[in-house]
Amino acid sequence: MKVDFYRHQLEPADAEAVAAVLATPFLTTGNVAKTVEGQLCAYFSLPHAVLVNSWTNGAIAVLLAMDIGPGDEVIVPAMTFIASANVVELVGAEVVFADVDPNTLLLTPELAAGHVTARTRAIIPVHLYGQMCDIPGLRAMLDAHPAASKHISLIEDGAHCFEGEREGMKPGAASEAAIFSFYATKNVTCGEGGAIVTRNTELYERILATRMHGMSAKAVDRFAGGRYNHWDMTRLGTKANLPDLLAALLPRQITTVNERLAQRHVLADRYRQAFAGGPLRLVTQLQSCKSAEHIFPIGVGNGMRNAAIEALNAAGISVTVNYRSVPDSSYYKRRYPEASATCRSAHDWGEETLTLPLFPGLRSEEQDYVIEMVRDQVYPLARST
Repeated sequence: MKVDFYRHQLEPADAEAVAAVLATPFLTTGNVAKTVEGQLCAYFSLPHAVLVNSWTNGAIAVLLAMDIGPGDEVIVPAMTFIASANVVELVGAEVVFADVDPNTLLLTPELAAGHVTARTRAIIPVHLYGQMCDIPGLRAMLDAHPAASKHISLIEDGAHCFEGEREGMKPGAASEAAIFSFYATKNVTCGEGGAIVTRNTELYERILATRMHGMSAKAVDRFAGGRYNHWDMTRLGTKANLPDLLAALLPRQITTVNERLAQRHVLADRYRQAFAGGPLRLVTQLQSCKSAEHIFPIGVGNGMRNAAIEALNAAGISVTVNYRSVPDSSYYKRRYPEASATCRSAHDWGEETLTLPLFPGLRSEEQDYVIEMVRDQVYPLARST
């Protein structure tokens, strides 16, 4: 049996939404994007939302809006996708890698505390696999930290955590900003894209500029009233806006995201029950969290992760790796040669982990087959010495 790693659930009605945009003269960021931003504000109970063309460019826009750059340090967990660190490098600041909890793979206040210096300007906690980091705990740690000589911003990486909550709190509720991804395999997707949510009106106004080259007016405003309106460049920015053509794919998904989350919980719980007591390493689920169940990783020990990937691929099951420890990549080894040794939990997990298929629409017989092949093909590898 062939089992895909992911299948999107976009429907013909979504194509009709794109066709409706094509019927207008305005294809870039306009009224459709504005409507979606309103949906996001309602979903997260926050006053401000900004659509962007990727998590990466959204994060760059946030960092630029905060004037973070050369001479500044930003703390990033070692277990994440490379983009979480790359954006810091791209604005000229210095990445400071912190290790993660070995059970949840999340950055904790205790692990971040040892890396705070007078140069720290921000922390980017990553809500990995769908579970949220302790944002109030991180804020309390920073407020009491003797080395924090100025306000340190919390920028949540919510790429895996659109629907997630911790103790009833959603992303963005207690930080300066939370950034989401609408990449092809995300729980809400338009192929490429993302969003920023924030409580801070002043920051929101700056992000509107840094999202669009630092310009004082977006395209829809430059031609408002049926005439051309002059604009200015008020600060340095990037090109991060999401066009209406892609934004049109989002409204239905946002409306129904919690229905799909219920399906994700059923699938993930079924995996956890099937593998309970076995030789695989599983991510600890926190009682305080409502996970977005974005992906389902397992850990295969004894140096047999790659053999497990080959065995599952040979059985027709598509898998991937989320992720290797970022300081172990060639670029960051050269850039920060001592970081890998200080992030052992991230390193160890990065040598073991692989991710199984998990998405609404995964059929019971497909998941049964994945479970059977993991037990038949991967368990012996994990038990070998």
